[in-house]
Amino acid sequence: MKLTTLRSVFVALFAAFISVGCFIAVPVGPGGIPVVLQNMMVILSACILGGFQGAASTGLFLIAGILGLPVFSGGRGGFAHLLGPTGGFLIGYFSGALAAGLIAGKPAFIQKPFSVKNILRLSAAALTGYIVIYIPGIIQFMHLKHTTLPVTLAGCVIPFLPGDLIKLAITVPLAAKLRPVIAQYLYSEA
Repeated sequence: MKLTTLRSVFVALFAAFISVGCFIAVPVGPGGIPVVLQNMMVILSACILGGFQGAASTGLFLIAGILGLPVFSGGRGGFAHLLGPTGGFLIGYFSGALAAGLIAGKPAFIQKPFSVKNILRLSAAALTGYIVIYIPGIIQFMHLKHTTLPVTLAGCVIPFLPGDLIKLAITVPLAAKLRPVIAQYLYSEA
């Protein structure tokens, strides 16, 4: 199989992986902002695939949702979902994936998964990705709900930080372990 075809298959596979996260959503914050696994799957995909491949998988997931497939939290879809109070977080998924993927870089099968350098790079990538997801989410929520920054942070960020820290602690070792495996398929010369 050609490498470009194989890369496209992995992008689609990881987009499906992100979509599965819509079935695990627990409303916590104002406006029904749920605790989801999708943000973890977005960042994990970006850290595993690296570079633009992770952002492409997130982009494909977002396109599927915009077209109406039930891939957003709670099994919802449609363009209107992006325009609601929580839509900014979905927009942040793409930016967060791009940032995390660029920091993580292209995976290599000769990479030592748990070297200090690799763990630090993946930690920085994942942390940056999680932070970047919040930015458009906070801005859109504040705009649509006419709230102040402290109120928005108290409702849309602080309740989710413990869960995101746990997700970060899971993301980094999983990405470290899986990157060399994926690299054998995506970047082999054979």
